[in-house]
Amino acid sequence: MSFIVWVAMLGAVLLLLALTASYLRWVPVTTSVVCLALGIALGPSGLGLLQLDLAKASGWIEHLTEVAVLFSLFVSGLKLRLPLRSRNWRIASMLAGPLMLMCIGGVSVLLHYGLHMNWGLSLLIGAILAPTDPVLATLVQVNDAQDYDRVRFSLSGEAGLNDGVAFPFVILGLLLLQNTAGEQWLMDWLVQDLLWAVPAGLLCGYWMGRGLGYFALYLRTRHDDSTVSPNDYLALALIAMAYVLADLIHGYGFLAVFAAGLGLRQAEVHSTPEPHEPAEHLVQPVVGHQHVAPEHAIKGDVADLEDTQVAAGIMLGDMLSFGGLVERAMEVFLVTLLGVVLLEHWDWRALWVAGALFVLIRPLSTLVLPFGGLLDVRQRGMLGWFGIRGIGSLYYLFYALNHQLPPDVAASSTNLTLSVVALSIAVHGLSVQPILARYQQRGARPSR
Repeated sequence: MSFIVWVAMLGAVLLLLALTASYLRWVPVTTSVVCLALGIALGPSGLGLLQLDLAKASGWIEHLTEVAVLFSLFVSGLKLRLPLRSRNWRIASMLAGPLMLMCIGGVSVLLHYGLHMNWGLSLLIGAILAPTDPVLATLVQVNDAQDYDRVRFSLSGEAGLNDGVAFPFVILGLLLLQNTAGEQWLMDWLVQDLLWAVPAGLLCGYWMGRGLGYFALYLRTRHDDSTVSPNDYLALALIAMAYVLADLIHGYGFLAVFAAGLGLRQAEVHSTPEPHEPAEHLVQPVVGHQHVAPEHAIKGDVADLEDTQVAAGIMLGDMLSFGGLVERAMEVFLVTLLGVVLLEHWDWRALWVAGALFVLIRPLSTLVLPFGGLLDVRQRGMLGWFGIRGIGSLYYLFYALNHQLPPDVAASSTNLTLSVVALSIAVHGLSVQPILARYQQRGARPSR
């Protein structure tokens, strides 16, 4: 009966969201805030319809959150159409690199000296909370292929990159907790888990995505099947292949899947010869395009478009639509699940951790980083505030729990992580629409 109850819950939540979508769009709350509240209402502290023992469910929750992050990372890569030589990538890499390290260090110091945790546990929790979330941050990411706003582009790139870059520091926290003897383990971690696994995942995923993108476009134009090819199959295949290949060469699968989506998008970009500018057709195909001729399958004037551009527009539009659907469904289920267990694992200390991370550590780090004049103070403030924590942190939490943490360490990690993620969903979810509306009214600065 428990499976039936969970399926019924998911169906009821999806139905409620579908029927109330026209009302929620006028209310300054995100879908995640609604799902979190519904989970609390359905959980043991509410109606008592749903219960979940995290210790027993940690195995399948780890894999479920992993799948959710993989789809979201792939979609994030597909959205980023600027060439890699663009200066906007410098901002994204600064956010995913130095800024993330400063957040890990700041949270670790706070936990060690403020909450008197040992350095291993402090670093582990700091690394778990480090990545921003590509699943819950959809509203602050790029909207379409013509969206070059530096704030949204940088947040999108950061969310795609730092979900993988945080992995070696989670592993370092686990190694410190194990009290590994000798100094060789630190060198092994530095070489294998940091210097090799990060670039290996990025490079193998990028070139697989780009190569497969060129090959798929060649087949579609050669055989004139732009409107009938199963692009959702191609998306699934590329996610799976990039993830497996990265694992085989001991790279990070998250980075490989993000880079695969990015490489596929770059294949589409290079299918558009200069001096063509990005166009609407590169984002959204016409509904029902599977049953019409290629020249009628995309929006806009196709008179000057080549067959490769038509095929690329349809392929990318299908993949974004399919990936977005899976991403939203996973978000609904996992955030509702978080609400179900939240009050049982609530930790009041999370208010101090979340407050320091959201209000002090990330914003101040954003202000002091050298972006080379690419951002004004207002844009730095936006980047500093929208460090949304979510499904990525949940994955790293359950990954750590499934590596035999001591009971007290597991309890502290679980309670703090779930509480901070819930606070991020609530605080950022309530503020994102008003802040973005004000930002757009003042004029977002587009830049290629």
